[in-house]
Amino acid sequence: MLTLVTVLIAINSVLLVLVVLIQNPKGGGIDSTYGGFGATQMLGASRSTDFIEKLTWYLAASLFILCIVAALMATPDVGGGEGLLSE
Repeated sequence: MLTLVTVLIAINSVLLVLVVLIQNPKGGGIDSTYGGFGATQMLGASRSTDFIEKLTWYLAASLFILCIVAALMATPDVGGGEGLLSE
């Protein structure tokens, strides 16, 4: 079970990195240097920034929750058993 949660954390992390990289920065950053059309061309909608911003928050929240679950599963309890959520 811990392996599954770890794989989900890895997939979530990669998706979060990709979503953050395609965002249009407010300060002009690297995206505007190379044209700044990545998110709009890929999604083909004028409101793609709203979707990408919401997706960023959902991925960040799910990463936070998955990390807490993994920590609870990996932490041995007082009796020396597996993890707190194992069984």
